Amino acid sequence: MKEQEIRGLVADVKEGTLSRRSFMQKMAAVGIAAPLATQILIWNDVAMANATLQYKPTKAGGGGPLKMLLWQAPTLLNPHFASGTKDQIASRIFYEPLAGWDKEGNLFPQLAAEIPSKANGGLSADGKTVTWKLKQGVKWHDGKPLTADDAVFTWEYAADPATAAYTTGSYKDITVEKVDTHTFKVIFKEATPFWADPFVGVAGMIIPKHLFGEYKGAKSREAPANLKPVGTGPYKFAEFKPGDILTGERNADYHVKNQPHFDTIEVKGGGDAVSAARAVLQTGEYDYAWNLQVEDEVLKRMETGGRGKISAVPSGDIEFIILNTTDPWTEVDGERSSVKTKHPTLTDPAVRQAINLLIDRDSIQKFIYGRGGTATASFVNEPKQFKSTKLKYEFNIEKANKILDDAGWKKGSDGIREKDGKKLKYVYQTSINAPRQKTQAIIKQACQRAGIDLELKSVTASVFFSSDVANPDTYTKLYTDMEMYTTTQPQPDPERFLNQFTSWEIATKENKWLGRNVSRYSDPAADEAYKAAQKELDPAKRAAYLIKVNEIFCEANVILPILSRTRIAASLNNLSHDHSGWDVDSWNIAAWYRS
Repeated sequence: MKEQEIRGLVADVKEGTLSRRSFMQKMAAVGIAAPLATQILIWNDVAMANATLQYKPTKAGGGGPLKMLLWQAPTLLNPHFASGTKDQIASRIFYEPLAGWDKEGNLFPQLAAEIPSKANGGLSADGKTVTWKLKQGVKWHDGKPLTADDAVFTWEYAADPATAAYTTGSYKDITVEKVDTHTFKVIFKEATPFWADPFVGVAGMIIPKHLFGEYKGAKSREAPANLKPVGTGPYKFAEFKPGDILTGERNADYHVKNQPHFDTIEVKGGGDAVSAARAVLQTGEYDYAWNLQVEDEVLKRMETGGRGKISAVPSGDIEFIILNTTDPWTEVDGERSSVKTKHPTLTDPAVRQAINLLIDRDSIQKFIYGRGGTATASFVNEPKQFKSTKLKYEFNIEKANKILDDAGWKKGSDGIREKDGKKLKYVYQTSINAPRQKTQAIIKQACQRAGIDLELKSVTASVFFSSDVANPDTYTKLYTDMEMYTTTQPQPDPERFLNQFTSWEIATKENKWLGRNVSRYSDPAADEAYKAAQKELDPAKRAAYLIKVNEIFCEANVILPILSRTRIAASLNNLSHDHSGWDVDSWNIAAWYRS
């Protein structure tokens, strides 16, 4: 579809002769997904739709306790250190961004008075400046007012390399200027097509300057508020036992009328996904359970109990394997898997190609995940215009054997291939979770038939996804040959999602292993394409650059996508909740209520 045709359709929407729904359908027909179509409407001053939960209670409080299960238990409550989704969910109960993403990819104002647009002066014509206005009258939980100073400080805090924040990538290349007590500007170096990253969603939670001001930079881990949050959210902090339980109480001064409905909140950690599903769907002990990575047949049986229901929403999340091209068994300057080292065998492209052919994705989808995922060879799968049509997957043991034969890897007397005294023996690590252990077993069996020996390692989820810099078993340390997990796409645009394929985001001891590039792999061509995408205003050209980044890593067989994940949660039948595939589960928890 040509630009002139799109402009004509936008004009029809503005005049009321074409509905938003019809516009979205016409865009989808030519490969432009809803999130991007929404951004086109915003840029052309068409007001955003509201796909959020319709809130029915007529007063705040009175709902009793809200009980959530995060079977991967939270371990910290600073949103800018939260590399694990569980910690992001927990932090979002207390802290808020300027805006969040609803289930249809619309921006929904939270601490912002309005979503910036050209019509309200929030978006500059050159695409370099975004002006945000804060809601008036918002207070921190200790009673102090929220001001633009807090937003400017959040930028300084996250952008400081010494802070070693997980969110650094969203802030390091921008400038933030205060305009008045409740207005500030975000200034980009170049025209920026996707401006809704800093201060938005997972990376956007604003923290109080008066509590974190002394702890910016090298002292960032010493702040008492890292474990005792003081935010602006619907619930005030009560108690936290890392790895176990988190509690909060209703914020009587919350800035949204008649919210929240519940008087207290309890977030219980530990256990596993099956027991979490059972506690909602069968026994009704809890109201909500997150991330039910459970075999679909098991969930279907539980649903027949009649107490609860499954919520499944599309997302950009991906279950994948990293093949480590650095050496996880040699320590250099106090860290293993250092970029200064090379893996003794996984640096061979033939070995990586063979392992990719030994993943039976269709069986993993059919017999394990069902509704929970779709087999894929692409790291990016949503929105559709960013998915590569070039990447294909194949399960072929015979072909894998031939590739290894041709590369000179010969089977020894034990059946394991070797060359130059080096064997194809690997530790394959993931978190403890039944579908993941079954996936490991399927891949191990196929690898055995190709002369590759896999030692399976499973780590407790609360440890594996922890941000604890002292723990060797966290996923960002990558102290293993192969690693499998799901990474979440935090917004309906893959730019921030793909910064984990850039050289400047490599996880190292220096950044406390909070760099988003866990694989350690880098390619100058990927860096170049990523930087080009950041300033490309033409949607088709920009998508092509981002697709190229995706393809470089997948074709190198360093990143082995397995399943495009559907987000699965369970709730009691009487709980109304706002489940979005583009933000964390707690993104709009203020609006949850019991009917």
